This record gives sequence, C-alpha cells and structure tokens, in this order.
Amino acid sequence: MEPSKSIDSSGMDEFGYTQTLDRSIGKFASFAAGVSYISILTGVFQLFYFGFSMAGPAYAWSWPIVFVGQLMVALCFAELAGRYPVAGSVYNWAKRLSSGTSSWLAGWLLLLSSIMALGSVALALQLTLPQLWSGFQFVGDGTGPYDFAMNGVVLATIMITISTLINAFGVKLMTRINSIGVFVELIAAVLLILALGWHVVRGPEVFFQTNGFGEGHDLGFFGVFLIGAMASGYVMYGFDTASSLGEETKDPKRTAPKAILRAVTASFLLGGLILLFGILAAPDLSDPQVGAADGGLQHIVLSVLGGPFGKAFLACIVVAVVVCTLAVHAAAIRMMFAMARDNNLPFSRQLSKVDPVRRTPKVAAIVIGVIAVIPLLVNVMQPAIFTILSSISIVLIYLSYLLVTVPLLRKRLLKQWPLRDQQSEAGFSLGTWGLPVNILAVLWGAAMTVNLVWPRSEIYNSVPPFEWYLQWGGVIFVAAVIIGGTLLYRLKIRHQTGVLAEHAAAVAAHPSSGAAQQEKAQHEAAQYEAPEDAVAAKMAASEAW
Repeated sequence: MEPSKSIDSSGMDEFGYTQTLDRSIGKFASFAAGVSYISILTGVFQLFYFGFSMAGPAYAWSWPIVFVGQLMVALCFAELAGRYPVAGSVYNWAKRLSSGTSSWLAGWLLLLSSIMALGSVALALQLTLPQLWSGFQFVGDGTGPYDFAMNGVVLATIMITISTLINAFGVKLMTRINSIGVFVELIAAVLLILALGWHVVRGPEVFFQTNGFGEGHDLGFFGVFLIGAMASGYVMYGFDTASSLGEETKDPKRTAPKAILRAVTASFLLGGLILLFGILAAPDLSDPQVGAADGGLQHIVLSVLGGPFGKAFLACIVVAVVVCTLAVHAAAIRMMFAMARDNNLPFSRQLSKVDPVRRTPKVAAIVIGVIAVIPLLVNVMQPAIFTILSSISIVLIYLSYLLVTVPLLRKRLLKQWPLRDQQSEAGFSLGTWGLPVNILAVLWGAAMTVNLVWPRSEIYNSVPPFEWYLQWGGVIFVAAVIIGGTLLYRLKIRHQTGVLAEHAAAVAAHPSSGAAQQEKAQHEAAQYEAPEDAVAAKMAASEAW
C-alpha cells in the first residue's frame, strides 16, 4: 500500500526509528524549551557587563544585528524541523544533507558545545545569587582574586546536580518545571521592562556616542564593538532545542517550526527592550560596577528599583538560570541519545538506553551532568572563566550550525531542496525565499565564527598571566576538537555506525521502486557488519527504498 501523506506523523518509522521516548510535550512546552535555552534573563544579565565594558552603551546595537543573522539560521532550521522533527536535530538534519563525516562532526561539535554551555549557564548563578543574598558567597567574602570564580564553580556544580536528577526523572517533570519557569521569566521580563522604562533618566542619543571606547584599538570603535558583540551572540542560539525534543512533541512537524521562530523572536523583543531601558535608566553609566562581572545589569536593576522590588527581579533571574540549565541539559541529552542509537559514539548501547518507566535516556543525563562539571574544575582558579567558557561554547555552536546551513545551501543550488518526493508533507516551507535566506545564514555563521574564535586577549587572556597559548586557547581547543573528532570518526566510529537493533523501526512493506533504489538499499544495508544488527540493516534498506 502507498503511504498516505500526513503532516502529523506521530510514529518514528518514517525516519527509521522506533518510538521509545515519551511523546507528551504540547505547544507551549515546545515553545518554552526554545525560550528557556535562549533565556533572555540569563544571557542578557550574564554577559551585559562584558559587552558594556568593551563598547559602552552602543554595544546594544549588536543585539538587532545578531537577531537578523540568527533569524536567517532559524528560518532554515524551521524548514528542516518541518521535515525532520527528530532528537539531535542538527545531527539528524546534517545526516540527510551531507556526508557521514560532516554530519557526525555536526553532532560532535554541538554535543561538546552543549556540555560546555551547560557549565557556563550554571555559572550565571554566581552573578546573581550573592547579590540577592551575601550568604550564597560560600568561598571567601568575594573580594579575593579567586573567590568569585571558585564560588561560581560551587554554585554551578550544585545546579548541574539538580538538573541531572530532574532530567533523569523524565521529560514530563522537566517540561513542567521548564514551562512554569518560562512563564515566570516572561512575566518578569515584561514587568522589568515597564519598571525600567518608568525610571528612564536619559535619551536615546547615548546609543550613538562612543564615549571614548575604542581609542587606541587598531580598528577603533568597530574593533571593540566586534568584541562586545559576543555578549549578544551568546544569547540568541539554542532555538533548535524545540525540534530536538520533536520525538517527544505532539504534532511535531507543525509545532517545532513555529516554536523555533517564536522563541527567537520573543527573545529578541523582550531582551532588546531590557537592554534599551536598562541603559537609559542606569543612574550613572560611568560607575565602574556597570562594567564589572559582579555588577552589570543586576547592579543597575538594584540601583534603580532598590529594596524588595530589585531583589524580586533578581530572584526571577535565578529562576531563568535554573530553567535555562534544564533546557541546555535536555538538549545535550537528546544529542547524545541520537548519536548513540546510531552507534556513533563510544559505549553507544549504554548511552542510548531508555528507562522503561520514565521513557527518558537516564544514562545519558547522568553522563552529561558528570562531564559538564569537568571544565569547571579545570578552570576553577581562572577569574575569567565566564568569558572563556562562553566564547568556546558558542564558537562550537556556530560551527555546528554551519555544517547544516552550508550543505542545505548546496542542495538548493543543485535544485535538490526542497524535496518533492517525500511520503509526508513538510510543516513549514520558505518557498522562493529559501535561497536568499540560506545564503545570508551561511555568510552570517561564517562571519560570527571568525569573530568569536579570533585570538583576542580581551576574551581568552584578559587577566594575568599573559601567555600566547592562553590567548590562542580558543583556536587551539576548537582545532583539537575538530581534528580529534574527525580522526575518531574516520578511524573507528564509521566502521560501526548503524542504527542499533533495539532502536530500529519495524520493516514495513513498500512497493518496488526500481533496480537503482534496490542497489542503494543493499549498499546502505552492507554497512551493518554485526549479526545482531540485522534488523537495522533491513531498516536501512526500507528507508532507502
């Protein structure tokens, strides 16, 4: 029988997998997953001090610039999510657009970046909790050279532990907490915008003044603006999380694309207004605390609102950090699970195990939680830990996104996308806008990757000791990850890759489609060398037909 066309494909057999995860996420929870990963109250408050210290009030112009660039990427992702709402979205999209090596690398980079982002997001608690109550400063009194970083690691480790327990318990608990947290975050963001707007003390001309920033820099203000743009670039990513939870989402081909676009748009609007009114309402922009890690936007909020109101908003920021940590952790779990069930990671059978009661990858949740703490412990004596981890994690994110948008652009140029011979219709399409949007997405991703990985001392070696290998640390680390990952895949992983039998879809009857398709199917099936993967081999043949 010819399969009927459907947008709401609740089964995973269309993608070659059996349904093992709990499909219980609704529209708001899907939207909340994308919003909480972007998390305006986390990102804007976490690195405001950095952007302001680099380029002053005019750094806020980087916010709309980053939004336009990321919107181009999000539109491409929405189109892919309308076709393939599968766990480990970027990895599974790249699988269908490019070679095995580049698709594996896309998943590898995003997995590592998510693990590093998990640590850097949890570190944001250090920027807020001690200002909320001094008792949260467990290490020293905050004035020592390492008090700030060491206490941040303590708080982050506690947060990651809590996140591991919640994510291991099941997606229902995680999404319920996440949805409540996002609701609180959105309400708090709107109230904060109104409160700051009421206390505006200067006009918008401040955004058109360089105020001496950039003097002495080789590229002048433009040079420091590019550095400060990292603060905005750190916020608006992770919108693909809505699709990565697609296997657990109801009507995913319709829901995931809308959730992606709504998440990035809502974050831009609310975050941009917080930046705008925060700078306009600051009592004194020359106050050194505004550009200090232990001050920043939190300091402005406390100075403007003061007393219980300021503390209440800081408490909402803590809620935002908590749900952001949960979302980043959840996305990392789905990426590890997606790669493991394809036998594309060491110890794949263990990492892809789904708890039969909770219907969630519990082993992956625990492993990611443990690994995420390692970079924190390695950098425990590094006062600039926030900017270093943030920079490296978003460089890897942008690279993994490029490994999707570049092959997608190639498919468009070869007239091989959008697909027209699919068994089910897409839930979202760019139509004739696809090519220009895709071109802009690639250009944007390449430009931001170069900007973020550039070996600037302001990011990678901002405090003593000043060593060349520290300044070039970002480039060295990223190169090592790419080269090491490529060698791992080419020398070992690719010889074992193939959907594990316990995750393979049942073989369905399909009409014969010609000798060429059969030959391709046999070639795909030949990669499964282990006898126990016979079901997976049949699945590959069926999918190729």
